[in-house]
Amino acid sequence: MILIIDFGSQYNQLIARRIREARVYCQIEPPWVDWAYIRSLKPQGIILSGGPSSIYEKGSPQMDPAVFQLGIPILGICYGMQFMINALGGVVERADKREYGFADLYIKQEKGLFENLGGSTSCWMSHGDSIVKLPKGFVTTASTDNTPIAATANSDKQLYGLQFHPEVAHTPKGRRMLDNFLFKLCGCTPDWTMKSFARESIRQIQDAVGDKKIILGLSGGVDSSVTALLIHRAVGKNLTCIVVDNGLLRLNEARRLKTMFGRHLKINIRYVNAAGRFLTALSGIIDPEKKRKIIGKTFMEVFEAEAQKIKNAEFLAQGTLYPDVIESQSAFGGPTSVIKSHHNVGGLPKKMKFKLIEPLRFLFKDEVRKLGAELGLPKELIWRQPFPGPGLAIRIIGEITQKRLAILRKVDAILLEEIKTAGYYKKLWQSFAVLLPIKSVGVMGDRRTYENIAAIRAVTSKDAMTADWARLPHKLLNRISNRIINEVNGVNRVVYDISSKPPSTIEWE
Repeated sequence: MILIIDFGSQYNQLIARRIREARVYCQIEPPWVDWAYIRSLKPQGIILSGGPSSIYEKGSPQMDPAVFQLGIPILGICYGMQFMINALGGVVERADKREYGFADLYIKQEKGLFENLGGSTSCWMSHGDSIVKLPKGFVTTASTDNTPIAATANSDKQLYGLQFHPEVAHTPKGRRMLDNFLFKLCGCTPDWTMKSFARESIRQIQDAVGDKKIILGLSGGVDSSVTALLIHRAVGKNLTCIVVDNGLLRLNEARRLKTMFGRHLKINIRYVNAAGRFLTALSGIIDPEKKRKIIGKTFMEVFEAEAQKIKNAEFLAQGTLYPDVIESQSAFGGPTSVIKSHHNVGGLPKKMKFKLIEPLRFLFKDEVRKLGAELGLPKELIWRQPFPGPGLAIRIIGEITQKRLAILRKVDAILLEEIKTAGYYKKLWQSFAVLLPIKSVGVMGDRRTYENIAAIRAVTSKDAMTADWARLPHKLLNRISNRIINEVNGVNRVVYDISSKPPSTIEWE
């Protein structure tokens, strides 16, 4: 495995993706990660990520320089390279000319990271500091017009540095550089697959849990479904899934869940109808963060009450994924702003009596789908589009009422039916409807109407970290709009959201 040290780079998850795409397991940890834990991981190599800080700034992220005495290959990228050079006696200063974007890279040593890459290539730069003096034993291996030391190496100590970002698509030969690090320098083998991950995860769950019982809040989404099946393979009947109907689910959702998991997959299901409790708590609430917190708090109250009925339950499982962790709090723990609260990250009560199990915590969504296929999860669930934990509450902008929920459920059902019929469901990351808090004038049957506006959102993405609005055919959009306006009482206008992430988020709230 490869250990990635997170110095706060926006590209950390991209580094991880590139390594896993090469079928090598990796894990991201903060700079203060415990040394005993590092030794227990037995990494074959370490990558020090980039970051927004300058190495000479007060409070810039640091880690114990003893990392460079481990005797394994270490690759520093951008800030990670500057940290390495500074820690070993080199000098880093603010650059005379900052370098952002494409740059021509001139390779001086075609070996190590640059083996079989030729004499030059393009790279993606993003830095305002540069190395002006190398430590003893280091040599310059590549440069650009503005950065004399764009890459460096101390081959004897297996230390390597890149001032640019090999993990981004804008560095066309970056993948080959990372492959050289993984396979030629670290000696990794490309044998990490979802089959091996499943086998190891099942063993770890069995070792941790023993004969104790696990409970899981099952939403029916890909994440919780894969988590349920994985744990079921490990502990069988000792897993109980609790389905909380919060009154914010899609049309006929609870019934489908009970049928799929209870009858077909033979997993223990406990169903709790708490719709009235949730809607009462949400009455009059408009602010989206308040909605999320109320839903999270109410869910835990209902969930805990039901969980107390299960004797000898000591563990709580969650389908947390790595993007959830990134968006809720940076791994570095710095001043990164919280984009939105996630119901399954940091929302657990401090006095919760359960031990937490999150077997998917370091996986991306596409990896979870592959794991689901490996475990034999039905395709209907594997390819289900993400559905937020707070449900339709954050797709109704403004106050949540039974009437508005009923309208949105019908709109949503029509949208998904048409998307699936047109063959676009698997092509899209998400497609959903949003009920807006404004009304507009319309004409139906020669009469004036003043009704709700429904917004349609459809995006393409690979892991939800970025997303682009889907260019759906006009005929499909026309059919969706006509059906919604004709079949849903209370809607007289449909609009299509053509915003990408960033700057927008995928969900409206």
